Amino acid sequence: MMKTVAGTVLAGILGVLAYVYSFYFRKPRQLRRKMELQGVKGPLPSTNPLLGNIPEINRIRLHKANSKPKFSLHNHGATAGGRPDIDHDWPSFVLPHIRQWLKEYGSTFVYSTGTIHFLCTTDTEMVKEISHFKSLSLGRPTYLSRDFGPLFGQGIIASSGAIWAHQRKIIAPQFYADKVKSMVTLMVESTNSLIASWGAAIDRCDGGVADVNTDKDMRSLSADAISRACFGSNYKEGEHIFSKVRELQIVLARGHAGIPILRHLPTSKNREVWKLEKEINTMILDVVKQRAADSSPDSEKDLLQMILEGAKDASNNSTSANVVTSLDKFIVDNCKAIYFAGQDTTAISASWALMLLAAHPEWQSRARDEAMQLCTRDKVPDVRALQNMKVITMVIQETLRLYPPGVYVTREALEDIKFKHITIPKGMNVQVPISIVQQDPELWGPDAHLFNPERFAGGVLGATNTTAGGGGQAAYIPFGVGSRVCVGQHFAMMELKVILSLLLLNFSFAISPSYVHSPGFALVVQPAHGVSLLIERVTP
Repeated sequence: MMKTVAGTVLAGILGVLAYVYSFYFRKPRQLRRKMELQGVKGPLPSTNPLLGNIPEINRIRLHKANSKPKFSLHNHGATAGGRPDIDHDWPSFVLPHIRQWLKEYGSTFVYSTGTIHFLCTTDTEMVKEISHFKSLSLGRPTYLSRDFGPLFGQGIIASSGAIWAHQRKIIAPQFYADKVKSMVTLMVESTNSLIASWGAAIDRCDGGVADVNTDKDMRSLSADAISRACFGSNYKEGEHIFSKVRELQIVLARGHAGIPILRHLPTSKNREVWKLEKEINTMILDVVKQRAADSSPDSEKDLLQMILEGAKDASNNSTSANVVTSLDKFIVDNCKAIYFAGQDTTAISASWALMLLAAHPEWQSRARDEAMQLCTRDKVPDVRALQNMKVITMVIQETLRLYPPGVYVTREALEDIKFKHITIPKGMNVQVPISIVQQDPELWGPDAHLFNPERFAGGVLGATNTTAGGGGQAAYIPFGVGSRVCVGQHFAMMELKVILSLLLLNFSFAISPSYVHSPGFALVVQPAHGVSLLIERVTP
């Protein structure tokens, strides 16, 4: 009996050791070897298999940070034309390791962060192939649901295969262009609340000029708009959940992904994550219960209702039994995904756009003139006016080029896949650094690091040098690529047009002396110190 128990224990220990050896030693070497045999190289990983290239990334970042110039009006002044001289080449300081390795190894190379392995590429021909690839064998990286599970779970942002396909079928139609048009009134209402708040702030200031940090206000505005559009009469509860999701995002952004054991240790960070996750899940399910109690045949068909019906249909359908393992989890994960994607990215993009317009008064004037011309009825934009906005659209496109919300487009090969001339083995992640592609001088010209909305006068296809490395749509990917392109892009573009047109009709903007230009990466690209602007009313 004792020998049997001892043998079982020994077999268990040997099994664990075999798994650890395979996961941390054999698999990484195999992946790297497969790429090297095809001529794809990269920086050598750390001798510690738990870390990969993390020590080298930290070293490069620290070296670059020590030489990073901090922008403020106090220490940079302005150009001869009175415009603050802001450097938009932030990837050189936020992603210096990617810049360095591109120079050393070419447009396609391999590296790892912990146990996560990347084939990083800026080759637009390869990006095109990824964009046209429809098979479910290319999916979201598993580390999203594994390392950021409390935020994304198995929602549409992090899932793959049949689970993702089912969720997209439910959610994507709610953000089609025709549905978004009906949400314009809600967006206007949310923006008018901010206008009233800023107007009151100006009235309290001597000289009629308020110094405002726009970040918090933009997040509140965006939270209000997405809550009204997607959660109907429950939008106030939605705004409360937004604030908690924001807290969770900030906590998860601390530290490195890719080191599995750290997720399970009861560190102060993990305890905070677990607490916030529980609170958010409870709040979402409370809203769902309230909706169920109030439901009737005539209930509002907002996004929350569609998620509820989609989850129930899948759980009742025997052919979809493997798609939804838990009704509550399906609902919670997708609500959190919408909270994260719907609020943060739009809010940050609006703040960046206002900063750029404040730094470029000539474009601010052009955009305001267009809004005044198109928004003739009570100075409120309707769908037709929004569709005819050319200058404001160009400003938004250029903002998303210089400051895309996402840093990378990342896909995982769920089976062996071939792109261009490279066979990507199962388990390898394909990573496209969006900002570096979108600021590549070979694709965008010598002014690639400058704010120039005029480049989009002929649309996205005419904005790049299409003779250099492909160009075109493969060089402009702020909403991702291919079948996994962001489902909310129409909503985001419409909301940004509403926000900018209404704010420009009511206020003029200048860079505040307290503004420090320091873009950072915390799951999304955001201003580390906020966007501080001087705001005054527009003289009729």
